[in-house]
Amino acid sequence: MKSKATGAPKARIRKTPARRKAKTDGFSSVIDAFAGDPRVMPPKPGKGFGSCALRMNKRIFAMMSSKAQFVVKLPGARAEELVRLGQAIYFDPGHGRIMKQWVVVTGGESLWIPLAKEAHRFVE
Repeated sequence: MKSKATGAPKARIRKTPARRKAKTDGFSSVIDAFAGDPRVMPPKPGKGFGSCALRMNKRIFAMMSSKAQFVVKLPGARAEELVRLGQAIYFDPGHGRIMKQWVVVTGGESLWIPLAKEAHRFVE
């Protein structure tokens, strides 16, 4: 595409693999935190919902979304508390329906492992 004003090519801004990799590196530490629990299944190779997720008894409790967001499943009251405190937002998987027990953690990577452990206890 060219700029109408100058005729020069427009710069495109893309999500670089490096930006996405930085987020998923943080998720590696979450995966490592559950490495000693044989009940927890690590992410499976592939694409689609839950392909980058930790599971227990076939139930997802923590994952990286396709938008490189860390997402956990918690009791509704706990999810609501995190949203109220500004540490999370409700997760929308892309079809416009917000999931009340699923939150995107926005309060920083330091919350990822503790919240993943809470989510793990919730699905036990």
